[in-house]
This record gives sequence, C-alpha cells and structure tokens, in this order.
Amino acid sequence: MLVASAISQGYGSTVVLDGVDVRLGAGVYGLLGPNGAGKTTLLTTLSTAVPPRSGRLVIDGVPITGPRTARHVRRTVGYLPQPFAFSPTFTMHDFLHYVAWTKGVPRAKAVVAVREVVEQVGLGAKMGAKLGSLSGGMLQRVGIAQALVNRPRLLLLDEPTVGLDPEQRIEFRRLLGTLEATTVLLSTHLVEDVAASCSDVLVMTDGRIRFAGSVGELREKADPSADDMVTTDLDRAYLRIVRDNACVG
Repeated sequence: MLVASAISQGYGSTVVLDGVDVRLGAGVYGLLGPNGAGKTTLLTTLSTAVPPRSGRLVIDGVPITGPRTARHVRRTVGYLPQPFAFSPTFTMHDFLHYVAWTKGVPRAKAVVAVREVVEQVGLGAKMGAKLGSLSGGMLQRVGIAQALVNRPRLLLLDEPTVGLDPEQRIEFRRLLGTLEATTVLLSTHLVEDVAASCSDVLVMTDGRIRFAGSVGELREKADPSADDMVTTDLDRAYLRIVRDNACVG
C-alpha cells in the first residue's frame, strides 16, 4: 500500500529525514519518537503535501513522480495534521463537504459520507455548528472526520487523540478497528495508544527509523533494569531504543 525508499527531507540546511525506509500494508501502525524526531515531517511527506528532497514514494501502487501523480493519489489519502487548519466561520457540515469536494468525492456520495463520518466521531448533533464554537476535543474529532470523509486507503494521523477525554479515546480506538483494508499510520506520544490500537510500530529518532516490527517484538526489547517509575515493558523498550540512539549520528 505504501512504500517509501531512502526518503530525505529538510528545510534549508537542516536535515529532518535522513534516508527513511517505510513499507506498510493494510493494518494500523504506530509511529513513536521524541519531540524533534521527524514524525510530523514524515507524515507530511507521505501525505504528498511536501515532496521529498530525495528518495522514492509509492502509494497504492502509484509512484509519486510530480504534482500530477501527487494530486491523483490524494484522493485515496486521509491526513490529520497537528493542528489541522480550518475557518472558524464554516459550519461542520460545510467544512466536511468542502473537504470531500477537494478529494473528488461525487456530490451524491459526499452526502452519505459526511453523515457517516460525523456519526463515527459522535458529533451528529453538531452538524450545523460553526467550527469556531466547538471545544478543542470536538474540533479534534472534526479533524478525524475530515481525514475519513473520502474513505481513504491510506490514513495518516498526527497525534489524533490530543484533546480527547478517556471515553473518546476508547471510541477512537474502536473506530480504528473498523477500518478494514486501510493502511493507518498513527503518530503519537502515548505508548498506551500504540499498545491498544496497533499491531506494528515504528520508532524514530533524529530523522531515522530505529525500529520497525510488531508491538510484541518491541516489547521484547524492554530493559528489566530500567527506572521503576516506567511501568510497562513497552515503555521500557521504547525508552531503551531512544536512549541507545541518543548519541548515534
């Protein structure tokens, strides 16, 4: 579904992604890493919003060779940036229909799609509300809805549970479980979200992938001598990878 080979990315003289390789099929994948690791830049690049400096990107069998192919595959991609941009004067109804239009969803199908995603995120009663009147948690759920409105085959989510209360986070995890035949890459700081939602995980530091494998394989890397304040093996394993690579170029 998604193949990224030797992807490099940066801004000016700053290198943010340094030869990243990612290969993902259908399923839910977690993306972990400390602040500044390059997670957001990786998602932005994979979404085709910004072309890589070098490397090869293939989405749903289509090599991204320029603006034309990027526009084509965006119809099959859903992306929740952090934070996502919106006009506060838009109603949720109009905003989601606008996003559906940008994704090439036919008008008749958009009516059904918008209704479905609004119900999926539990905001059916707020369809006519202006975005500027919604709480932070509601806006985050609108962001999730707009990423889903085109029924994407590739779904990229940057910190999707920020602002959600515990019950809403559980509902979000259930929602992920319904996305069959979809490739989901979920960037988060919350190891517990990865443990609850993902079968596989990537760990990034300093613009490179330091680990790629199943959640169980990551858990096996836990350091039993780690600080007692770190409560789970998955946390211990993640921190071990980050610390082991802290001084690696």
